[in-house]
Amino acid sequence: MVMDPQHIDSVYHLHHEQRWSIRKIARHLHLSRKSVKKYLQSPLPVRRKCTPRESKLDRYKPVIREFLDRDSKASAVVIAQRLVALGYTGQITILRDYLQVLRRTTATPRAFVRVETSPGDRFEIDWGHFGALDYQGDRRKLYAFCLIECHSRRLYVEFTHSQCFESFARCHIQAFRFMTGTARECVYDNLATAVAEHDGRLVRFNPRFLAFAREFGFYPRACNVAAAWEKGRIERAGVGYLRQNFWPLRTFTDLEDVNRQAQVWLQEVANRRIHSETRQSPEQRFRPETLRPLPALDPDYRDTDTALVHKDIRLAFDGNKYCVPARFVGHHLTIKADSSVVTVYDGDQQVVRYPRCWQRRQTLGAERFQRELLEQRPAARCSEAQQRLVLLLGQAAEEYLRHLADTDRSLARQIRELLELVRQYGSEAVTTAIKKAQAQGAFGADYIANILRQEHAPRSVQPPLQLRDPRLNELATDPLSLLEYDAFILDAGSRDAETSESEEP
Repeated sequence: MVMDPQHIDSVYHLHHEQRWSIRKIARHLHLSRKSVKKYLQSPLPVRRKCTPRESKLDRYKPVIREFLDRDSKASAVVIAQRLVALGYTGQITILRDYLQVLRRTTATPRAFVRVETSPGDRFEIDWGHFGALDYQGDRRKLYAFCLIECHSRRLYVEFTHSQCFESFARCHIQAFRFMTGTARECVYDNLATAVAEHDGRLVRFNPRFLAFAREFGFYPRACNVAAAWEKGRIERAGVGYLRQNFWPLRTFTDLEDVNRQAQVWLQEVANRRIHSETRQSPEQRFRPETLRPLPALDPDYRDTDTALVHKDIRLAFDGNKYCVPARFVGHHLTIKADSSVVTVYDGDQQVVRYPRCWQRRQTLGAERFQRELLEQRPAARCSEAQQRLVLLLGQAAEEYLRHLADTDRSLARQIRELLELVRQYGSEAVTTAIKKAQAQGAFGADYIANILRQEHAPRSVQPPLQLRDPRLNELATDPLSLLEYDAFILDAGSRDAETSESEEP
């Protein structure tokens, strides 16, 4: 038996100062006489040196530190799942002890009154903030909408980039569809999208939210201020469980990828685990028949905005530009968007749809609607003709056109004439003539034509074939060299002549 220092001091005091006998001391302190004699002879106990044994966790400690560097709040359960895949065979107890030493934190317990609910009686709802997603340099904040059915602990999770009322309502609808109905009451914290004012126990809800609650037939209830334990299940088994079990050690590409992984986690882990309190999985304990039925049609709670279509056939929405047909220039169109699709309407008529782009400063649909504009307005092809001329003649033509634009000549007419010279003389000849004219400071298609007439004989060009469709007459093809065809014909003729000579007797 090992005595504490206080008992040892009592033994010495009674024996040396009070002059008590060993028998009396033993009877008074409820000790054996052998123990009293031992501590009178040697007050300091001799401890045997223990050789520390190697723990099963020792070889995994660097990996654990790496996990904590990536996420300091990763739970022992999540880390144990990763260690088992690496070959760890120990228990989770020593892992918890080691994590407590690393973190050096103490939990402060808090008392609360537990409230048990009946099936279909109560949903608890809350938001959680989960940092941001990076879209090639454009960061969007990431939030998690969580709803839990209190009796069964069945959980629904949806990630969004916004906490606006429209996103709030859409998440509710998706959660109600997931649960196949609504509970009698839904409990909230003091969210701005749900609670407009809270004075003591008097609550004034947001009018739009009240209309939403009446539409789906549930009674909204708000917790008291700074009393998050009143909805403890969504705090602990919802947002807290999501943060501890789903979020650590994962990577995501975009919002769709986050929600896809979250749905797999709900189906395979969250709603199939054996709950420590109910001793059942949420799926087994869930009673969908106790929920209230949903409306036949889902109301439209998409993000809605109105934007002006500018002369460049673009309208602005959520930091991006979306193109529409040219006939809507100067009109105000309605934009409706959810997490996956952006739709543009003219009144009740759909104009165009785009996939939701979470990057900023992007332009969508430009190629499609600019091509339509070029087909409708031939005068808009000037820039296209410039690009074609530069493509045929190279950098020399681009510099020549830049100087030509500084003159008082019609640039569109000059480009047409230069393209005609390319058809008559070829690209190489026109490029050489442009370089000579630019060296002399002569800018104009007539100067180029004069140089070409002096140095080259123009090709005999057949008059173009006139078609019935005037748009087809305006099409221009790239100049082609006929030398390969001439060589082919001459070569074929020589072979025919050799054949005829060999057949003669």
